Amino acid sequence: MHIYRFDSPKLDGLRRHEEDVPRPQRGEVLVRVHAVALNYRDLALLEGGILKPTRAGITPVSDGAGEIVEVGAGVTDLAVGQRVVGLFHPRWFGGPKRAERAIGSYGYDSDGWLAEYKVLSREAVVPLPDNLGYEQAATLPCAGVTAWNSVHGSAPAGPGQTVLTLGSGGVSIFALQYAKAMGARVIATTSSAAKAQRLLELGADEVINYRETPQWGARVKALTAGRGVDKVVEVGGPATIGQSLQAVAFDGEVVLVGFLGESGAPLDYFQLMQCGASLRSTNVGARPMLEACVRAPIEPLIDRVFGFDQARGAFEHLRSGQHLGKVVIRVAE
Repeated sequence: MHIYRFDSPKLDGLRRHEEDVPRPQRGEVLVRVHAVALNYRDLALLEGGILKPTRAGITPVSDGAGEIVEVGAGVTDLAVGQRVVGLFHPRWFGGPKRAERAIGSYGYDSDGWLAEYKVLSREAVVPLPDNLGYEQAATLPCAGVTAWNSVHGSAPAGPGQTVLTLGSGGVSIFALQYAKAMGARVIATTSSAAKAQRLLELGADEVINYRETPQWGARVKALTAGRGVDKVVEVGGPATIGQSLQAVAFDGEVVLVGFLGESGAPLDYFQLMQCGASLRSTNVGARPMLEACVRAPIEPLIDRVFGFDQARGAFEHLRSGQHLGKVVIRVAE
């Protein structure tokens, strides 16, 4: 089979190799991979910084979907021919977030999905409904589940509430779609008129261009009659958290999802205390959240699909920041 590995921990070190097809052991399944989806995490692992850098020799990509072609001994609840998608956290099957449940993450602790075949534990895959294609399903394990956790989480959004999403990446688009499906109002930010129009078409009620309005937190307050939003899906990190704290309602919630950079003004403790909102950090989510995502009444937005031999180009497209929605690699035709 063909499999990609980082021969050196940088993007130009991504190389395709020929290896034997693995065999499933007891409790495992062998999946023929049909599609994988990229996340900002895949780039962050390459660049080091806050996340630990990629190890040489590792296969990247945490998210994938495919067809079971062989089952190991003891597997009775899954069958050859069944279509499945993999969990982001292969050991987090439910319950509260704990550090040990993040062990084994694909693309860092263990080989990821950028290969023609992959062996997985039977508990680490979720069956797909007939209406969800492989490419759509591959977008869900990280971005879809993170957005679901953010919007549903401890205080689910709903009618009469307002959700703020930042930018047009995978998590933000999913959060917009889930929030609208739940009846909430959505305010979104973006950097261009073209992206703003697309966000409106996807259901955003208002869109703020953050390049034209750098103090967009105040604009959000104005759009909510001075109250602020009930929930902020905070994906920007240090560069945006200050404005998010201005935008959130006194009794609202800022959900800390990730970061798109490490630079930004230091966080003001008194601003944090006086905003009156709660902060909740996510770490993607557990298996039941992925099970909910595959049933959700939304269509994942795919920006572009690359061929398996174009894997490096897919990473470069993600790095460019020009995408709107998810970047996918089709592994099998």
